[in-house]
Amino acid sequence: MGHVPLLAYRTVLVIDFRYHLVSIIAVFLALTVGIVLGSTMLQDPVLNTLQAEADRLRDQAERLREEKDTAEQLNASANHVISSRADDMLHDRLADTRVVIVEAPGGAPELRNALATRLEQAGATVVGRLTLTGGYVDPQRADSVEELLDETVDAGDLPDGTTAKRAGAALARALVAAEDERDGGADTAAARESEALLEEFAEAGLLTVRGEPVRAADAVLVLAPAEPFAAATAPSPDAVSSPENTTLLELARALGAASEGMTLAGSPSSLETGGLVTQARTEGARFTTVDSAGGAAGNVVTVLALAASLAGHNGHYGIGGGADGFLPDPLPGPIASPSATSSPSAAPGGNG
Repeated sequence: MGHVPLLAYRTVLVIDFRYHLVSIIAVFLALTVGIVLGSTMLQDPVLNTLQAEADRLRDQAERLREEKDTAEQLNASANHVISSRADDMLHDRLADTRVVIVEAPGGAPELRNALATRLEQAGATVVGRLTLTGGYVDPQRADSVEELLDETVDAGDLPDGTTAKRAGAALARALVAAEDERDGGADTAAARESEALLEEFAEAGLLTVRGEPVRAADAVLVLAPAEPFAAATAPSPDAVSSPENTTLLELARALGAASEGMTLAGSPSSLETGGLVTQARTEGARFTTVDSAGGAAGNVVTVLALAASLAGHNGHYGIGGGADGFLPDPLPGPIASPSATSSPSAAPGGNG
């Protein structure tokens, strides 16, 4: 008889287990049915909403694409017009002006070549080109640069300050013609010292030299890197300058102070965070900057900006923050050549 309660107990356990199992299955079944019913009921509204949003975004993308195509066509047309009238726009704006081009590391050869063509179109003579290497802007090489300066330049000819400031002053002195040299004279001792400096810097891998830029420049065109230095990337354009930018801006300031005219030019990439033109404007540069070089219009503006600087009018030109306008206003006029100044009918130079 004792087996009967045990059997009954086991039966109760089995029933109780089956009850819970069925209950659990019922709960999951109800949940599944609810999900199915819910998704079925919500399927059309959700899909309709998503479809409407997708259609809206597609239409917006199409409008933006059309606007982009229109802007590119207008830009191409403007560049074509400017290219066809560049001779008239640039004629004699830099007549009899000797220009040295200084390229930052990572410059774009196509930009340099295009600007050299425009400079010559304006009557300038590109007497030489200085291409800086990554070694020149590398802060780890400051000690070796300082040693080269001590070996080649009289310390009394350089300002106090950082190596970047002293090197910038030394290069400016090596490239820019002194006042008596602009009138046809020559300081042979200074020229020999300048040649020695450029040779030492070139042998040290800090720069390369093309042409004969030694104490030859009336005006200087400095070209920004094609892309900002990686080390210069920062959360905002107001961030502290990178060491590379600091070195280049010290050189630009020295060239601006030593020459009759100087312009720092870069493509629109120079406006990006860490860009050299952005940094120059952020620091309140008192020399001329251009941020639109690279296209036909921007290259013409760059030459006009250098001509304006040569006439004593510095400014910031282009499309980015801090620009005074797209181009100088008023535009610089043609520089009268010596032969033309003797003629009563000669047009005066200056700002026309």
